[in-house]
Order: sequence, then structure tokens, then C-alpha cells
Amino acid sequence: VPIMGVNPVIFCHVLYYIYGGEVAREDLTSNALDLIKAAEIYGVGGLKLQAEMRYVETTTLTVDNLLENLVYADSQNCALLKEAVMDFIVKNGDNVMEQVSFDGIPGSVVTDLLAAAQRGKKKGGDSDSVSSSATSCRDYNNMRVSNLRKRLQAKGLDATGSRKTMVALLKENS
Repeated sequence: VPIMGVNPVIFCHVLYYIYGGEVAREDLTSNALDLIKAAEIYGVGGLKLQAEMRYVETTTLTVDNLLENLVYADSQNCALLKEAVMDFIVKNGDNVMEQVSFDGIPGSVVTDLLAAAQRGKKKGGDSDSVSSSATSCRDYNNMRVSNLRKRLQAKGLDATGSRKTMVALLKENS
């Protein structure tokens, strides 16, 4: 059966993972974007999250590559990568405003940028210190993606998808 749109080596990694194998750290590093895309296509959430985490850990964001990473993150529902780009934009606002045009960027990105700006204003930058039973809907909106995922996993819920999807799931199941 021909598999279209996915490099055979990447597809082998996906199959290996599906059948219980662990993709080697160096393979996650060197093939992260291709693994994310293939895992998104085939619905292999765990592999996608591992590859995304590895990509975020090993990629240096710059003014020159932030739009490419932002568009990729948005197209592949990579909430952690999108959050990292948003944090970079907030931290480097003056340089970004001078050198980057956001024409053509999807409007859904604005919500994530506002969440990053809110986290930047708060001491510690997160709402994780609030106990899970006392967390309000507004706290979910300001949480980091890693904390949203932890809370979803603790409730046995799907921790993949966009920030908006994760917040909606937590609100629905609170």
C-alpha cells in the first residue's frame, strides 16, 4: 500500500512508536517537524507531543524564524511551540515590531498572544500554584500549555490540540 505525503523513514518511526517502541532522542531531534506532521496526519498524539517538546527544547527562536515557526505551530496544532513563539514575541516585543510583519497571520493567534502577554504581567508567569479544585476558568486561559496538559492527563482527557481546545476541555470537565 503506497503511503503518500510521508517520508518512508518517518513513517517507519511512526509505526515503530505505534507498536510500542520509543523513537530515539536523536531521531526526535533531527526529524521533529516531519514526525509532528506525520503524527498529526495519523492521529498519534503521544509521538506528536514528544517530537514537539524536543523541537521546542532544541530550537533557538529568532526574529528571522519566528513567523515560520508560528505558522507551522498553528497549522499543526502545536500549542507548546506556539506558546514558545508567543513568549519570544512578548520578551522581544520592540525588535519584533520593528522587523516582522504579521500580515496574513491567522486571527486565532491573537488569543494566544494575549495569553502570553498576561502571563508576562503576572509574577511567576503562571497559574499553576492554584490548586486544581480552586482553578477558575480565567486561570485556565492564562496557564502555560504544559500545565494545561498535566491537568488534562490527570483527568484522563486528551492533552493534544490547540490551547483553545485544551481550555475548553478543562472548563467542560471541571
